[in-house]
Amino acid sequence: MDVRRADHILDNLEQMIVTGSFAHGERLDEIRLSEQFGVSRTPIREALQKLVASGLVEQRPRRGVFVIEPGPVELVEMFEAMAELEASCGYLAAKRITEANLQALQDVNELCKRAVAAPDADKYYAHNEKFHHLIYEAAQSSYLRDLALRLQKRLKPYRRLQLHLRGRLEQSMAEHEAILRALADGDSKRTADELRGHVAVQGEKFHHLLSHLKSKR
Repeated sequence: MDVRRADHILDNLEQMIVTGSFAHGERLDEIRLSEQFGVSRTPIREALQKLVASGLVEQRPRRGVFVIEPGPVELVEMFEAMAELEASCGYLAAKRITEANLQALQDVNELCKRAVAAPDADKYYAHNEKFHHLIYEAAQSSYLRDLALRLQKRLKPYRRLQLHLRGRLEQSMAEHEAILRALADGDSKRTADELRGHVAVQGEKFHHLLSHLKSKR
């Protein structure tokens, strides 16, 4: 029960941080948060530990947990790195993917379609996350997979938030279809290019993301 509560609290805290409810450098107080969420301090501690692991906050000895919010330049650099990691995973996956891997991706993609039809951006993100994890696994490179998972965890609240932008769910779904076609064709370069474009938030897309973040503050 506490684990499920911690995950719910984690999702809420992530969104509160990226949308400015907590400022950069602000201390997250366990007692105040437990009162705010109406829970004991145990799930709060669990959620804060996961936030520390993701890099959204840092634990300072004898001082507590403090928010670390990236600036626009750092954020775009992280998305650039994520796009290249995903492209590398896709490149290898197109060479190494099995029929079972491909079927699993298609199954998860069907769940993504249902979430788009709902529409439910948060449910879509949960299935979308699984979609990307399956590509990491299909690449059959544990080192690359771990790098991708680490940065994906750091960018999770931003990637989830941008799905609420108008038209983004449908656009993301179309990109999934293109990725799947490239994987099924065994086309490494095309798979890499499709994934790079899917994850990158350059230009207008990044401008919209920043504008959305500011509008929530």
